[in-house]
Amino acid sequence: MWESLRTAFRIPDIRKKMWWTVFLLAVFRLGSYIVVPGMNPYNFGENNIFNLLDMFSGGALSNMSVFALGVQPYITSSIIMNLLTMVIPGWQELSKEGPEGRRVLARYTKYGTVILGLLQAFAITMGFRGAMVDPTSVTSLITIVLTMTAGTVFLTWLGEHISERGIGNGVSMLIFAGIVARFVPDAIRTVQTVGEGGISPIGLIFFLILTVLIVAFVVVVTQGERKIPVQYAKRVVGRKMYGGQATHMPLRVNQVGVIPVIFASSVLAFPMTIAGFLSPESGFYRFVQKFFYPGQPIYLVIYAAFIFLFSYFYTAVTFNPVEVADNLKKYGGFIPGIRPGRPTAEYLDRILTRITTAGALFLTFVALLPYLLGPLTGIRQIGFGGTSLLIAVGVAIDTMKQIEAQLVMRQYEGFLK
Repeated sequence: MWESLRTAFRIPDIRKKMWWTVFLLAVFRLGSYIVVPGMNPYNFGENNIFNLLDMFSGGALSNMSVFALGVQPYITSSIIMNLLTMVIPGWQELSKEGPEGRRVLARYTKYGTVILGLLQAFAITMGFRGAMVDPTSVTSLITIVLTMTAGTVFLTWLGEHISERGIGNGVSMLIFAGIVARFVPDAIRTVQTVGEGGISPIGLIFFLILTVLIVAFVVVVTQGERKIPVQYAKRVVGRKMYGGQATHMPLRVNQVGVIPVIFASSVLAFPMTIAGFLSPESGFYRFVQKFFYPGQPIYLVIYAAFIFLFSYFYTAVTFNPVEVADNLKKYGGFIPGIRPGRPTAEYLDRILTRITTAGALFLTFVALLPYLLGPLTGIRQIGFGGTSLLIAVGVAIDTMKQIEAQLVMRQYEGFLK
């Protein structure tokens, strides 16, 4: 791998892409420390749902910086657009019109990002008015909301430029940089507390061994796929014969990525957000603290159930066995031993259901890791969560594949042999 990296740095255009990516990520990290005018840094405390958003932004939210919202409004807008594209016929046609149609949908996504950014910035500012220098100033409130929204729009632009001129997916790289930026100081702080009555050296060693094993497990499952054999019949077009080759259709075990975890976290964060605006003496606040506070047994059960349900729901939205079977039949393809058409769709649906079950169990296990490792290792404050681990591993693998593809294009040996 190190030899491949040295080879990549010796190629001028790949080296330029890498340095451009590093520069744009450095701009992101620099902006995470620029505090919004009229705000002060805010401490969310322990076991707060906002710590998840703060982790994705690399500490920008607790710093109340211009990048406090991160790319969360853009991600939420993208998810909503994907769901609406499945149910709005006009948008379905746009998605099938090639680059021009996708450009129109991308513009709608950006409009949604601005709207969600304004709403989220207003909610955060009003929810944490204690961080405002002058909580009574309307002008300060408008300035803070517009500044945070502008920071999100700038990060979206930054992510697009990383995708176009750098290495990896831009938005994913920004989230990855935020997670890594938080992981390093958390790891140092954990090591410094060894022997001070909180963490034992044996517990730390056990935690490190478990971390390595879990990361290896996540990599294996993330790369895992079920290969469905597909055979294409021979066709005569003019004087030439086409087809006749055998290939396969890959169905990934984790077909939906981390989207079910994000959905479940967002749904369960909604009661916490509402309770944050109410008095601690109110009945709804006490109800949320008892049942919807992270770490409570009932919360974990509901969290796991939502991840399961969203895994099946989003898989059904993104993969249509009937459409895939029709496309195979249209281009002369078939699965050996399965008749084309409806039998193929039923076969794919049956295989997909089994794979989705395994993927949902995997997502549930990884999402609950922070709550499982604490009692086992004695480390109550774990610097990474299941969602961050999935994102970090996924982005690292995708970036590695992109670099490898660049090397293979130039007839160099890649990372994988």
